Parts: sequence; structure tokens; C-alpha cells
Amino acid sequence: MTLLCLPPLLPLSSYNGQEALPCLLPIAMLQSTVVSPSPPKALQLNLGFSSFLATNQNQSRSSSSRRRRIFISQTRDGSVHGGVRVKTTSTTSSNGWRQSMFVGTKPALEDSILSVSGIDVLTDVPPNVVFTPIPNSSAAFLGATSQNATSQSRHVFKLGVLRDVRLLSLFRFKLWWMIPRVGSTGSDIPVETQMLLLEAKGEEGEEDTASYILFLPVLDGEFRSSLQGNASNELELCVESGDPAVVASESLKAVFVNCGNHPFDLVNESMKTLAKHFGSFALRETKQMPGMLDYFGWCTWDAFYQEVNPEGIRDGTQKPLFTHYSLSEGGTPAKFLIIDDGWQDTSNEFQKEGEPFVEGTQFGGRLNSIEENNKFRSITKVVDGDKPSGLKDFVSEIKNTFGLRYVYVWHALLGYWGGLVPNAPGTKKYNPELRYPVQSPGNLANMRDGSMDSMEKFGVGMIDPAKAYQFYDDLHGYLVSQDVDGVKVDVQNILETVSAGLGGRVSLTRRFQQALEKSIATHFQDNSIICCMGQSTDSIYHSKISAITRASDDYYPQNPTTQTLHIAAVAFNSIFLGEVVVPDWDMFYSRHEAAEFHAAARAVGGCGVYVSDKPGQHDFEILKRLVLADGSVLRARYPGRPSRDCLFVDPVMDGESLLKIWNLNKCNGVIGVFNCQGAGSWPCLEHIIQVTASDELSGKVSPADIEYFEEVSGKLWTGDCAVYSFKKGYLSRLPKDKSFAVTLQTLQCDVYTVSPIKVYKPNIQFAPIGLLNMYNSGGAVDSINFSSDDSSCVIHIKGRGAGSFGAYSSSKPKSCLVNSKDEGFEFRGDDNLLTVTIPATTSSWNVSFCY
Repeated sequence: MTLLCLPPLLPLSSYNGQEALPCLLPIAMLQSTVVSPSPPKALQLNLGFSSFLATNQNQSRSSSSRRRRIFISQTRDGSVHGGVRVKTTSTTSSNGWRQSMFVGTKPALEDSILSVSGIDVLTDVPPNVVFTPIPNSSAAFLGATSQNATSQSRHVFKLGVLRDVRLLSLFRFKLWWMIPRVGSTGSDIPVETQMLLLEAKGEEGEEDTASYILFLPVLDGEFRSSLQGNASNELELCVESGDPAVVASESLKAVFVNCGNHPFDLVNESMKTLAKHFGSFALRETKQMPGMLDYFGWCTWDAFYQEVNPEGIRDGTQKPLFTHYSLSEGGTPAKFLIIDDGWQDTSNEFQKEGEPFVEGTQFGGRLNSIEENNKFRSITKVVDGDKPSGLKDFVSEIKNTFGLRYVYVWHALLGYWGGLVPNAPGTKKYNPELRYPVQSPGNLANMRDGSMDSMEKFGVGMIDPAKAYQFYDDLHGYLVSQDVDGVKVDVQNILETVSAGLGGRVSLTRRFQQALEKSIATHFQDNSIICCMGQSTDSIYHSKISAITRASDDYYPQNPTTQTLHIAAVAFNSIFLGEVVVPDWDMFYSRHEAAEFHAAARAVGGCGVYVSDKPGQHDFEILKRLVLADGSVLRARYPGRPSRDCLFVDPVMDGESLLKIWNLNKCNGVIGVFNCQGAGSWPCLEHIIQVTASDELSGKVSPADIEYFEEVSGKLWTGDCAVYSFKKGYLSRLPKDKSFAVTLQTLQCDVYTVSPIKVYKPNIQFAPIGLLNMYNSGGAVDSINFSSDDSSCVIHIKGRGAGSFGAYSSSKPKSCLVNSKDEGFEFRGDDNLLTVTIPATTSSWNVSFCY
């Protein structure tokens, strides 16, 4: 038998760091198999951080230093060229597809100009700005010294003038949350910017490719940095400790600057470098993923708010209400449950019984003990009439009765919104002290938050930092004893407002984050934590274990002007947050005017999927496009992010841009297209330019919008793609670099599965689409392989879920098998759509098409 030696079909990063071996296969049984690759491992750069010296911008340089210098990282075959490391090559692949690439060009500061590849990025850079290159990388640190050597707890330094670029800023518009802002000059950069991405034009006469420059304000010692612009188009750096007693006269490594030709690689490589340099946080791809991410869930918040109770939870998971089905009876069973705010033992001196409710007083409540309140202590059991005595009995009951795999409960970082009750029997051992939060000038310059205003007024019972681990250990230990599987930890950014006298915001956040994550690791073996209201870099750069973080302001079902903002904010925030965590898109209502808009976004978001429907108020037509009969979801592999041509446009307010969110599955790509125009406006805009958006907008979509497509295209790819529109139910064949038109009305969307068409025999070209009844159709496909000889070819697709399986096929097969049983199939000649029905009783399948 003749053997053929083949190179590995997947990139080296897909082999979890193990050496990829050539495979020996008989030519007669040659197979092309796509398996589920692990996320790429972090590239460990030997940066030698301890040896570099700060370089002042006035230091002389030779003229040769102004020439472009290309620093490449590591090729997929691991080769190193010219003594520099290369991540991927900048050439196209053999089939013509534009490979993802990262070519980093080292920035330089000379003659009061910060430049990249001959492009002036910042001009009029002041002499007190310090530029520190990082050896063996394309990155550097920017910092500054006080011109009068004054030591303060807060400094604002000018970094230079910024003009004539396309920019994307991610900034905190509230204490807790980030949103995007696009612009072209320094004056467009809001206060509290935590990520700044620039796009600059290439040099004259060179190939028309963009250069990207990334500014990441980081943590420098005990100081936290942020960026902002001013009316003179100057980029400013703000460094602050949050404690008047923690002062400094300089911050030399306040902003990380990196440059490259691929925006997503640029952010990824930069975060890898920072993770290695600081050692205080870890990347998403290195963290353990909680099991609940792959299952459908239900959260009690928007269903009940703080009035949550056991009977309401039973109704939401099982009992029908009026004529509607429960989640379980409707065929989309929830497998994880979040019992949100309302289960804890709290008291509130600002809410008097019998008096009218005053908005904001709910945030004055404080925790009496780590145990549950009376609502969850006296529970009538539906099945046999017993009366369980506490939370454990209830949790065990709903798990056993309703098939729940995971039950999480909510708590605030300091126990509750108002912290702990001082000197209560259940809390006094944690030495709580009443403190009144103080926000930084940066937060006050943007949008105030009602909960924060209330906590400033009523005060917070602050846990003694020395007792933080004891508190979490006691709380989480108790919850585990009650059969609770995990926690959602909210109100995390509160620490920066109470850090005075406690070492400052960076130090205090580090202490609490370490205590929290140590307790999580001790008690919840599945790394079962969802972080929330923690979008400050104080928290982000201290996330070593936590793998899920809320990526947007709340879902507000009663506010029609925030629906589009929610989707756009999460997608843009995921560019940054997605390197450290799986961004959480929050809950939503399945029965709502924007329900499909939210559902489709979560289908392409690579996130957990959970609703907060009121009992019986479900739209199962929508839910069944997200949830399989066993309660699992078809989660895409990466955080969903905007396509490259959307990075520097405003998909909410410019009146012309559609938002495209891309992702990858195991064997194909997916892209969601959303019309976010005309339904709301971004907050924190001084002068809102109201662009009238038409009821319908059109845009272009291309397979090239999906980054890293080479991870699924493989060696047999023709260069064409099968593109399936969920909305239209139609399949098209499209060359890799071509586009097609999409027209959507406001709050409308479509999801396109993009599958590489491969050649399996000279006359057989094939591409699996997946389950056509699901938004993320391709998420159902786990692998594809084939066997052939001179007279026949059999293509095998493995996957999961029931419904209509579809694929592109250049010709009609002779027969079809589903789990080795003959099944009828349909072949639609006008678009080459091949379909077969997967029986409802089937959870996993192997479909074989015989040619």
C-alpha cells in the first residue's frame, strides 16, 4: 500500500503546544479531518524586561533610526528569520486567501514627534514625556515626569497633539461600564479612555495598507492610568492612586504603545506582552472555562428584580403560567440558573415599612449575615408537601426536579450594595467600617450613576481588607454546603471609590481580587464565577482566574433606546475585554420587540446564553434557534467582535453603517449583521449630531470579514465559500474576496454561516452549513472527513442537535446515512443546497453522504 506523508492541516497553535507530526495515510483512504482546535496558546516572547532603560525624547538618534523597522513574531511553522520572531507571514496563502498577520513596526520618539513607519502619530510631544522601548518587541511604554517634581496622588500629563487619524476609544461612561467612541482628533477622545486604537494611512507610494497603533493605559506601581483628549487636540494621560497619601512625581510606564498591520493580532500580542510583563492577570485562552457557558440559562433579575422567591423560580423553570409553556415544557430547558439580587439576609434603614418607596434607597441595604433570607428559609415543597428549612433543600429540589446542572447566586463584592451591617452578629468578625465613596474627577466628568449616587449618600459598610479572604471563604463555603455551584459577583468597581487611607485603588483592588479568586479556586472547582460591574482596568489587570465578565451596561427591557447600544457596546468592548475574559452579553427577554436582535447577537457572540423571561412569557420560536433540546447551546469559539471595516465607524449614530460581528466555529465561520441605526444615541456626547437614518440601510458583507478563516479553510479549499442566510434561507457560492449586498431595517439582523467549499474528488465539492434551524447553524458541526477510492467518495459530518442539516454540494449524492441508517434527503439545484432531517430524538449524529 502506498503511503502519503501530509503536513498537519491545522495551525501549530491548534495542537496545544505539542509538536505536530506528519500523518501517514493510505492514498485510497485519504481523509481531511477538522477537529475542534483549542484556542491559540500565548506566544511567549523573551522580552528581557529587566534590562531596558528609559529613553527621553530629546536623546539624539542617528538618521537611520527614522527608517521603517519591521519586527515580525513567529510563523505558524515555528521558523525564525533574521533573529526576530514572526507570528505569521505577511504574504497570501497558496490559495490566494489573505492570511491573518501581525507585522509590528517599532514606534520612535524623536524631535518631539512620536512616529510609526514614518507616520507622525503624536506631534508637539512635551519634553517631560518619557519613551521606553521594550527590547525584542514592537512595543514601548510612555510616561511622564512632573515638570516641577511635585508629588501628588493625581497627575494629568500632556502627551502630544493627535490629528488626522481614524480612532476608536473604549471609555468608561459610568463608573461601572465602557462604551465605544470613534473620531479623528485628540478632542474626540473622552475622559476615562481605557483603550485607544488608531488607524493611520500608509506611506506615499507604498501598498495601500493601514497601520494600527494601540495605546493601552495600564497600572504603573500603585497608580492607575487613563487617557483623555482636550479642546486643543492634545492626548492627555491621567494617573491617579485614589489615596491622597499615595503620591508620586512621575509615572514612567503608564501607557503601553504597540503598532502593527493587523488590528486583532495587535491587541492580542499586546495583551500577551503585558500579561508576561506584569504577571498580575492572565489571558482568556489560558483560563478554565465554567461549564455553564455551554448551556442555556435563566436569570431571575428582570423577571422578579429583588422580589425573587422560590415559587417564582419554580414557575420560571417548570410550571406553565396561563396558556404559555415553561422553558422546560417548551423544549428549551434551562440548565443553569442565576438567583440574582433578593435572596440574601439584608436590612435597610433607609426603607421604612409602610412608607412609600423612594428610588435609590434600595442601594442603602446592607448584609446582616452570609445566609439566605426568610423567603428561602420556609419553602413549601410541591412534590410531597414537606417544608424544607433552607436554601440547600430548595436548590437540591429544583436541581432534581427540573434537571438543572448549575445554580449560581448573586452577591456584591462587599457583600451587598451597601456592604455589611457594622457590628451585626453575622458580620462583625469582618470588621466592617462605614465609609462614604468618593468618585474620581474622571468619573464625575462623564455620566453619573444612580446606584453610585445612593451609595455616596448612604455609605458602604466596608469589609476590612485584612478580612476579605475570610469573608469570601465563609460565604462561598456556606454556599457550597447549600449545593450552590457558583456566584455572580457584582458592584466590583466600588473599591476605587473607598480606597483613601487603604493604600489606593490599585492596591485595594489587588487585595480583594486575590482574596476573591483564591476563594473561588478553593470552593468552586469549575471556576464558577461571573464578574460584573468591574470594567475598570484596576480589575481587568488583576484578573488571573476569573473567566467571564459582563461586557456592557444592563439590558433594559423597558427602554427602547438602549437595545441597539447594548449590542454595539458589547461587540466593541470585546476587542479589549475578550483578550482577558469571555465577555458576558447579559440576559434578555425572548418575548420583546428586540428579542431576535439580542438572540442573534448572542448566537455569534461566543458567550453564555441566558434569558430573564417572566414565567410563561417566552417566545419559543426564537429560543429554539439558540437552544438544543438537551439545553445546550451552539457557542462560537471566540468573543464576537466587529469586522475590520466597522472598527472606526459609528454603527449607532452615523446613519449609514451596519454593524458586522464575526466569529469562528470548529469548521466554518459566522457573521451577524445588525442595523443599529435610528433607535438610540450614545450618552456623554456634548453636541449630538442627529443624522437621520432611513428606515432601511444597505451594506456589503464578505467572507473576508471573518478573521482567521485559515483556521477552518484547510488544504482542500477551492477559495470559494458557501454562504447561508438564516433570514432568507438561501445558499450562495461566493469567492473569498467578493462581497454581497445586505439590506436591513432598524432593529433587523441576519446571520450568515460561511463555510469553505473543499474539493474531495475532481467532481465533488462540498461545504457543511449545519443546522439550518439555528442562528449559528455551523456551530452544530464538530468535524468533517471523507474516504474515497477510484469509484466512490463518502463524506462524513459529525455534529449535534436535531433539525434540518444543510450543506453545499456541487452534485447530488447517491444516498445518505444518519447514524448508519438510510435517510431521505433533498437537493435543491438552484443553489446546490443539500438537506436531511435529523430526528428530534437525536442528540449527536454522524451524517454520511455517498457519491
